[in-house]
Amino acid sequence: MSIKTIFDDQNVPAPFQVPLNQKYDTYLLNGEIKKWQGKTSEVHSPIFTKNAEGKLEPTLLGTVPVMGEKDALEALDAANTAFNNGTGLWPTMKVADRIKCVENFAAIMATKREEVVNFIMWEIGKTLPDAQKEFDRTIEYIHDTIEELKELDRNCAKLKLHSEVYAQIRRGPLGVVLCLGPYNYPLNETFCLLIPAIIMGNTTVFKPAKFGVILITPLLEAFAEAFPKGVVNILFGRGREVATPIVKSGRVEVLALIGNSKSANALQSHHPKQNRLRLVLGLEAKNPAIVLPDTDMDLAVEECVLGSLSYNGQRCTALKMIFVHENIIETFNKKFVERVKQLKYGLPWEEGVKLTPLPEPGKPEYIKSLVDDAIAKGAEIINEGGGESHHSFVYPAIMYPVNEKMDLYHEEQFGPVVPILSFKDVQEPIDSIVNSNYGQQVSLFSVNADTLAPLVDSLVNQVCRVNINSQCQRGPDVYPFVGRKDSAVSTLSVRAALRSFSIRTLVACKNNQLNKDILNDMLDNNKSNFVNTNYIL
Repeated sequence: MSIKTIFDDQNVPAPFQVPLNQKYDTYLLNGEIKKWQGKTSEVHSPIFTKNAEGKLEPTLLGTVPVMGEKDALEALDAANTAFNNGTGLWPTMKVADRIKCVENFAAIMATKREEVVNFIMWEIGKTLPDAQKEFDRTIEYIHDTIEELKELDRNCAKLKLHSEVYAQIRRGPLGVVLCLGPYNYPLNETFCLLIPAIIMGNTTVFKPAKFGVILITPLLEAFAEAFPKGVVNILFGRGREVATPIVKSGRVEVLALIGNSKSANALQSHHPKQNRLRLVLGLEAKNPAIVLPDTDMDLAVEECVLGSLSYNGQRCTALKMIFVHENIIETFNKKFVERVKQLKYGLPWEEGVKLTPLPEPGKPEYIKSLVDDAIAKGAEIINEGGGESHHSFVYPAIMYPVNEKMDLYHEEQFGPVVPILSFKDVQEPIDSIVNSNYGQQVSLFSVNADTLAPLVDSLVNQVCRVNINSQCQRGPDVYPFVGRKDSAVSTLSVRAALRSFSIRTLVACKNNQLNKDILNDMLDNNKSNFVNTNYIL
């Protein structure tokens, strides 16, 4: 099948149909779902369908609010009022009660699975299995977060006595969190910021990503029903108009963002007291694979294909550079090309499909510019049809040999183009990692522990995860997810995220009879939500 026919089938199976040209005109402010009366913007799918004249065009899914500074500051007011300098209902609530609210939210959210999954496919072109996995993984993440918080609270459910000073040490909220998620995982990675921020007692203002907006709308009622007013406020619009005035106000304590470093740098620069702004950032990466001459070739090829082209390479954890030893480069390239050729392309709900349309309207042109630059500087497209595009679809371009003069060597391509380089001495890829602006992960491929051990020992000090004979990846979510250099600030995982959105706080007093009587009164009569020894089962 030619990629020119990818959008020809207009018979969308009934289970995967979504309403078209709808008006999504609600948002969540201070616990109420409100109707938007102002300016709107159109949301188009990367899936092209035929119009009345039979011409292919991006499918119009509907319109969403375009909110501005006034609306942003109203949401910020609601979040600040709910936090109320730490005295509000939510930040002072018992941990067990906050957990019940989150459990209620997860239960309501689970009923929206089919609707949200379909929007993930239509809005960002993710395959059906990956869209389902994203939803299910998010529910699992919420429950894992709950269990981790229970364990954290249980460990705090006691008083310590040291040097004649009693203390109870817990983790307290930071304040108001501005939460901005990414378009490639608009549900999962967004909620990996939002849920731990909320459950630790912070209040939030949340703006969905530029793509993957409508899929949040089925969850507005769940947020409104599960949480007290002002705890979660959901706005729609451009980051510049919504996020910037919030940060400029200085009345936000945490910027939680998964995206690119330029956006993060621009936003944090607007805060009038930057030392007070905590950053929780997941940023770009240029994760390499190093394929050594003593590798299991078939395993290396399979993992590198998955790592570089899962979701069309639109993952921060994707393999974006593949270094292959010169002794095996010819065999590797041949097998890699053959394996990519086997990947099925098409529409997201088609069985077995792996390559799908791209949600960013300018991405095909950007991919072409990278390919053209690489060709002009000595690389070739080594797979048949590589780089061919049709509307929003781009067939993967496998580029070899890539060198340091090419844009593709330095830029995070975030799309279906795979740069392959050969090396003679393993110090060459190591030097590339050392000199890179990024330091998230690396994948090493070898069957020999003697080969791998020295590489592991050096690379763990350059990146934050070294994968042996497997692609780079985030999961399992209980493991740390972090990066060095320009790839991240703070750690995101189930356990670490709870700490990223909180601070250790303690109540202390000298060991004398007066203070012991006061503590006993608080504990015996359950007078304080902070000072208590309740054990959450």
